Amino acid sequence: MNKSIVVFGIGRFGKSIAMTLSENGADVMAVDNDEEIIEMISPMVSIAIQADLENEEAISHLGLEHMDAAVVAIGNDLAASIMAVMISKEKGVPYVIAKAANERMGEILKKVGADKIIFPELQTGIREARMLLANNFMEYFDIDKNLCMIEISPKKEWIGKTLKDLDLPRRYHVNVVAIKDHHEMRSHINLDKVLDEHSALVVITEKANLKHLVKLQ
Repeated sequence: MNKSIVVFGIGRFGKSIAMTLSENGADVMAVDNDEEIIEMISPMVSIAIQADLENEEAISHLGLEHMDAAVVAIGNDLAASIMAVMISKEKGVPYVIAKAANERMGEILKKVGADKIIFPELQTGIREARMLLANNFMEYFDIDKNLCMIEISPKKEWIGKTLKDLDLPRRYHVNVVAIKDHHEMRSHINLDKVLDEHSALVVITEKANLKHLVKLQ
C-alpha cells in the first residue's frame, strides 16, 4: 500500500519533496496558499489543494487523519507552520517533518509537535562550505550529528597505490565503504586494488575528523 503524505507549502523546497515522493510511488497531497502554484503542481501529485495555511478550519478539513506523514515546508511563515504542525498532530498524523528558517523557529515547531526539524538553507551552506574546503570532495552527506559520508577523488600521491598501502583508517580516520571506477560503484573493498585517476572512494568518518581530509589538499 502506498504511503499518503501531505506537503504544506510548495516553494522550491516543498515542490522538490512533493515531486520526489510522487515519483517514487507515494500518494501526495500538495497544499499551498497560491492558486497558481497549485495549478502548476497538480499534474505531478495525487491531489493539490489551495488553502489558507493560517486558517485552522481550512487545514482541519483536508482529511489529515488519513495521512502517514506530513512535511511542513512553508518557510518563513511561523504562524502557518505552527498551525500546520499542530493540526497535523491533532489529526493523528504519526510523523511530521517541519522546515525551519533558523534554530529559534525550529525550537518552537518542535515544541508544538514536529517530530523532526530540518534546516535546508543551513545544511546546504554547511555542505557547500565543506566542499570548498577540500577540493577533492565530490559529494558530502550528513548521516547524523556525528557522522558523515563523503565521496572523494584520490589525491595525486594516492594514485598507483593500494588501499592497504594508504592505510586510510589509521592515517586519516576514515572507513572506505565503496569504490567507484568508471562510474560503477562497488561495495566489495579489495585492499590490494591499485587506485588510478578514475577511482573514487566513498568513506564514512566522524565530522571531527574532516580536518584530516582537508589537509590532503
